[in-house]
Amino acid sequence: MSNIQHEAIVERVEADKVIVRVEKRGACAGCHAKGICGESGTERIIEVRTPYTSEYKAGDRVVVALLSPSMGIISVVWSYVIPLVVLLATLLGCKGIGLEDGPSALASIVAVAIYYVVLYLIRKIFERKIEFTIFKEF
Repeated sequence: MSNIQHEAIVERVEADKVIVRVEKRGACAGCHAKGICGESGTERIIEVRTPYTSEYKAGDRVVVALLSPSMGIISVVWSYVIPLVVLLATLLGCKGIGLEDGPSALASIVAVAIYYVVLYLIRKIFERKIEFTIFKEF
């Protein structure tokens, strides 16, 4: 089983998926990195595709987990590492062709914004690759 798992409450059950609400715990409140890790909100909704939807009902306490720890690493790379590379490559490229600091910084920010827009547009691909599993809490 994956090391990345969260306790959650089933919000609703649909034909082929269970929608759960993950609430943040005390560990997040005391963490010094909570503002940058993407877990800074109070709760998050996750859709978990499963053929066993009949086993769940609204209000059930469950555990959701990534199927593989490598999926968490893939998420971090696509969310944080690649945008950093895009930012730095654009900044250095602009400086390399002789642009001033202001236009270089602006071009870098625009490049990262475009990256995130493209990432949003192809999110369905990631939804198929990054899968969660669900099981009842005992």
